[in-house]
Amino acid sequence: MKKYFRIGLAIVVVGIITIGIAYGDTILLIYRSINAFKEEHLAHSFQTMYEIQPSTKISKGEKVSKFEYNLVPLIDTFNFRGEDLSTEAFLKETKTSGLLVVANNKIAYEKYYLGSDENTRFSSNSVCKSFVSALVGIAIDEGYIENVNDSVAKYIKEFRNTEMEKITIKDCLQMSSGIDFDEATDMSKISMTNMFGISKMKSIVKFGLAHEPGTYRAYSSINTDILGEIVSNATGYSLSDYMQEKIWSQIGVEKDAYWTLSNNKELANGGLHISLRDYARFGKLYMNNGLFEGKQIIPESWVKDSIATNAPHLKAPHDGKPYSELGYGYQWWIPEGDQNEFMAIGVFGQWIYITPNKNVIIVKTSAHSGFEEDNNEKKTLELFRAITNDVSNQESLWGLRVNKE
Repeated sequence: MKKYFRIGLAIVVVGIITIGIAYGDTILLIYRSINAFKEEHLAHSFQTMYEIQPSTKISKGEKVSKFEYNLVPLIDTFNFRGEDLSTEAFLKETKTSGLLVVANNKIAYEKYYLGSDENTRFSSNSVCKSFVSALVGIAIDEGYIENVNDSVAKYIKEFRNTEMEKITIKDCLQMSSGIDFDEATDMSKISMTNMFGISKMKSIVKFGLAHEPGTYRAYSSINTDILGEIVSNATGYSLSDYMQEKIWSQIGVEKDAYWTLSNNKELANGGLHISLRDYARFGKLYMNNGLFEGKQIIPESWVKDSIATNAPHLKAPHDGKPYSELGYGYQWWIPEGDQNEFMAIGVFGQWIYITPNKNVIIVKTSAHSGFEEDNNEKKTLELFRAITNDVSNQESLWGLRVNKE
């Protein structure tokens, strides 16, 4: 009996050693990643994640389009459901790491917190999804992808001859693929298996469909993973190379950006790392209908389609889930109302807020684990609206009313 026990123990030890040799780097990466998301490490991690995890650089162009400054004080309070809230207290409570307000193409307010500064590359989290949407639009404009009504299986071989063939690119853009996937429970599983070398597309196809594609909206990051795979497969570029050539080298950014990798591919659903001002430059590109200094970077029609909620399941309010009071376009969030606002939003409190009618862009980065609690999303939106109204009413910023034609 002891003999067999020793043999069995030896087999287990050899197995552990073999796994350690084969997956040692991956196991270490998993440990570092888990440690990075501990509450006490979040602020630092979201400023250095591209150093913690494998990443690739996205180089800026030669020309920098600098913002001018016309600084104004930040509002002291804002109103939420009849109650005046302290702006400073709210920014502190929501673990804000950076806040930038651009009004009429000039920086009206800029402040860094939690050890960050103007050189910090902040984690995008799901703000990245809006960048991937732009790349899809460019790929269609360049003829690599025929149109948004193409089946995703046309570009992803793993989906062929499966029910995934029913899903269109448009369905994924609008978080309406119908895939039977739970963001809260399934995302960590698929991310883990991907780190061990299993293709995300092979994992996704196993989930099947819970709803008819194009009829029901359910926020799911794998929709963006599918879009990223389509862009790469259709263009022959990696996502980072395509973004560098088509956007990042073209719009006058100040800093190189970084895109974290998983299984040697860019993390399409949330892996960008960008400076505060450069997030604003991307927002400015959308506010200007994809145009930068006379050059059409993103097709104007794509920008307009991206912020349209043209089906009942895309409009706000939805079904009582997080962000339910927001509509959804092509990987952009659209609030209810007629203020012409739209937003890129990332987990833990990352925002690009754009109001073309008032020529205002607000970028907020955070490290807030309680971002979904206590109406923080709704409060943030009301804060942005109050800031927008304040800066747009100050004629000293630009000498005329922003809304004047």
